Amino acid sequence: MPSTTEPTSRETSAARAQIGVTGLAVMGSNIARNFARHGYTVALHNRSVAKTDALLAEHGGDGDFVRTETIEEFVAALERPRRVLIMVKAGEATDAVIEELAAAMEPGDIIIDGGNALYTDTIRREAAMRERGLNFVGAGISGGEEGALNGPAIMPGGPAESYESLGPLLESVAAKVDGTPCCTHIGPDGSGHFVKMVHNGIEYADMQLIGEAYHLFREALGFDAKQIADVFTQWNSGDLESYLVEITAEVLNQVDATTGRPLVDVIVDAAEQKGTGRWTVKSALDLGVPVTGIAEAVFARALSGSRAQRKAAAGLAAGALADKPTDVEQFTEDIRRALYASKVVAYAQGFDQIAAGSAEYGWNLKPGDLATIWRGGCIIRARFLNRIKDAYDNDPALPSLILDPYFREAIETGIDSWRRVVATAILLGIPVPAFGSSLSYYDALRSERLPAALTQAQRDFFGAHTYERVDAEGKFHTLWSGDRSEIQA
Repeated sequence: MPSTTEPTSRETSAARAQIGVTGLAVMGSNIARNFARHGYTVALHNRSVAKTDALLAEHGGDGDFVRTETIEEFVAALERPRRVLIMVKAGEATDAVIEELAAAMEPGDIIIDGGNALYTDTIRREAAMRERGLNFVGAGISGGEEGALNGPAIMPGGPAESYESLGPLLESVAAKVDGTPCCTHIGPDGSGHFVKMVHNGIEYADMQLIGEAYHLFREALGFDAKQIADVFTQWNSGDLESYLVEITAEVLNQVDATTGRPLVDVIVDAAEQKGTGRWTVKSALDLGVPVTGIAEAVFARALSGSRAQRKAAAGLAAGALADKPTDVEQFTEDIRRALYASKVVAYAQGFDQIAAGSAEYGWNLKPGDLATIWRGGCIIRARFLNRIKDAYDNDPALPSLILDPYFREAIETGIDSWRRVVATAILLGIPVPAFGSSLSYYDALRSERLPAALTQAQRDFFGAHTYERVDAEGKFHTLWSGDRSEIQA
């Protein structure tokens, strides 16, 4: 694509790249190739030049690349306004690259952090770059290595004016659903990385729920990996159609070349995590939003990794266990409905957290837009998201996703199955923390009265924290250590 700007004092006639990518590990390399495949000239930079040369040797035919060795060469290769995408490890490494770039760039240029940065770091960085006249964009990118190359979901936050220049590039390389790019300007400063963080939290919950369904098939019905794969393949043609359900079937069908056993049976049952799930839960606690399904998914990974404790506890009593289900077809359908209902809860909690974050930081986020861009490219892409988009299109102020008529009916239709699954798991001693907590959340949400009244009375007893009454306005306190009369606080 030809340049549309004249060279400036720090831009030579060699400045012909529309986008630069620094940090050429797999994600950075793949998204650089994605830009090149879409007709953009891409400037390449990596602290180790060997990675730049390796990309060019293997994939130089993907498009037009500019090889650079130093930050100064890199910046000089870019058209104005300069657009640089950083794809390096989150934390201090990102700060170091930002500072190096900022020193070489000019007012109006754009720095984009495409890593999984903590959104509060992005808020700090955006403010610092704004003071220097630079536009800083925190862009959540989802889809893994394949998405980066073939079309991810992109969640850019930052100054609105920066999106005028940057948006067309990002939208061109993003995934498309029905011709609509899975990319939109999310909002100011750290909003893009906040939304990506919650996306990952929902992903944790979704994966845990699928894992619990798998575990129920193994332990309650005695299915082997191939039988469970067949069930997930079938489910992927219905309401549960999604990337995660699709790859679950593929994983369960994979046979280990060494042992001839299903690969899943020879993988150590300890799930690792990079931190975005924990960030989601910590943020939810700060915002006062109950994300119980996401939290249980994070804790389940932590427990799976407590291998010494689990080994020591292997002989603990299970108590008297119930008989396993005899109606295989019915219990399989129960699991499907429980999975769908619990999935609704996970997304409802995630969108509640997004609404709370938007209110806290004044971002004015639009949940319908997020459902739109999550329909393709990202890890949680699913048919389900079309329903979520419809829900928020119909009622942008929807108090909870669970209250949308479609999702309400889906849960009410599956509630008996959901209860049977959780009850059966408990009676068989099979852990289902995400299924169970999701059901408890739903029951708490629909309850007319909760035991919190007792909690508040206890708080008033030992700490004079006051309480409200159902039949009067204002705050009240009982003189617990006195004559126990009530006064208005």
